[in-house]
Amino acid sequence: MPADDIIAIMDLEFTAWEGSSARRWSAPGEEMEIVQIGATRHRNDDALIEIEALDVLVKPLINPELSDYFIELTGITQEQVDTKAISFCEALDRLVAFFGNDTKAVYSWGQDYLVLQRNCQLNDLDFPYDGSLFENARDPLRQIMESELESIFSSNLPEILGFPPPGAAHQGLGDCRCIAEALRIARRKEVF
Repeated sequence: MPADDIIAIMDLEFTAWEGSSARRWSAPGEEMEIVQIGATRHRNDDALIEIEALDVLVKPLINPELSDYFIELTGITQEQVDTKAISFCEALDRLVAFFGNDTKAVYSWGQDYLVLQRNCQLNDLDFPYDGSLFENARDPLRQIMESELESIFSSNLPEILGFPPPGAAHQGLGDCRCIAEALRIARRKEVF
């Protein structure tokens, strides 16, 4: 990818309950409804310089009341969602505008784009992207990390790779910035 290209990092926080991840959100009423979208855009240069950020709270429709588990994990409160969150449709519009036409790839820890796609279905909206835009940030990091990457969160990257946490764990922007720093390390080792 040429250095003048723009890449993005996206992290989604979505509704969760004690054990929902292990159950793969299969209990009655469990859906991965997006509660927060964090995204950063970076110059695709040696330093992966962040040029802008997006942080949006989203009001879930199916489960508008956040679980205690989710609140404790993310630090996102019910009051914040009740007073500051916007509809998923508006949040998607903001994300599309944020990525613009010059973003060449969007990296996430895993496949967050599938959660975004599912939320489009839940809200009767067309998914506005071709899936080929999205990349799993774990792929380039496999070459520099000894950990089993599927079993860790992006917010564990500072501890594992030895850099200061760039924001709150399990918050969209904080997790985006963890991924960005890990990708910078991979770039310095010439594997990204």
